[in-house]
Amino acid sequence: MPETSPGQPQGGPYEWLRRGTQLLQDGHAAAAATVLQHAAESEPGSAMVLETLGRAQFAAARYDDAAATFARLVERNPDADYARFGLGSALARLNRFEEAAEHLALAVAMRPDRREYADRLRQVRATLTARRDAGLADR
Repeated sequence: MPETSPGQPQGGPYEWLRRGTQLLQDGHAAAAATVLQHAAESEPGSAMVLETLGRAQFAAARYDDAAATFARLVERNPDADYARFGLGSALARLNRFEEAAEHLALAVAMRPDRREYADRLRQVRATLTARRDAGLADR
């Protein structure tokens, strides 16, 4: 078995991805994000690891981290619809609604069949309209 450094889980990136995915499915988002962060550091080019890490960070209410992770995915693959959706969703939670709407609109354009994409875009656009009507600007 490979030697691990202090604070690093046993196993390798594949085991960390599997363990993190299971933790996320079981509702332990913060623990999943911790394990998946090790996988992302070991395999920084893995879209699957980054997507799962972003999902875990979002579910753990770590929206800044989730936005950064999904932005890395978008940078690597601008055509990744779920990365756009994840980035837009995280930005919306950070009250960055204009930016969120851009990414969500792209996700909807790429995958018009994904109802959750269209629903989130409608929510963000409704928030933007309400904020404009109230005289508030996007942060």
